[in-house]
Amino acid sequence: MSHPALTSLRALTFFDTLPELDSGLRDWLLLEDSMTKRFEQFCSKVHVDIIFEGFIGPELPDAERACLPQESRYWLREIVLCGDGEPWLIGRTVVPESTLCGPELALQHLGETPLGRYLFTQSTLTRDYIEVGRSENLWGRRSRLRLSGKPLLLTELFLAASPLYQEEE
Repeated sequence: MSHPALTSLRALTFFDTLPELDSGLRDWLLLEDSMTKRFEQFCSKVHVDIIFEGFIGPELPDAERACLPQESRYWLREIVLCGDGEPWLIGRTVVPESTLCGPELALQHLGETPLGRYLFTQSTLTRDYIEVGRSENLWGRRSRLRLSGKPLLLTELFLAASPLYQEEE
């Protein structure tokens, strides 16, 4: 299965320096807490539709490869995060195989559980950075997170129906 918005997610251009943003947009894009938790404030039910979940070889885009250790395999999870059935966000998580040991093996078995619901219950979670980007008229962000010091890369594209844009108006 694929999703047309994955093309926009892959086309995100990230800013070297943070552009001037209104405070509402800045709050969304630089949110350090769980995006799932934030979305839950705007709907009755958040759920995940899985686009792809499985191992891929080393053929990552250069921008992602630069953010992670070089390995022969990565766990890739691409999802649509929906609020009350409406697609709000496309997420792409790339996890080096070396990260998937010990408790972090759970990353392979999330199924329809939102990543944020898992990550933000882990006391070993840290975030190295958040980069803000755009793809045409859509906003996105990329974060390198660490669980027990082991990296994973999360890229998120906020779809047109996302509450991020309602607050922007």
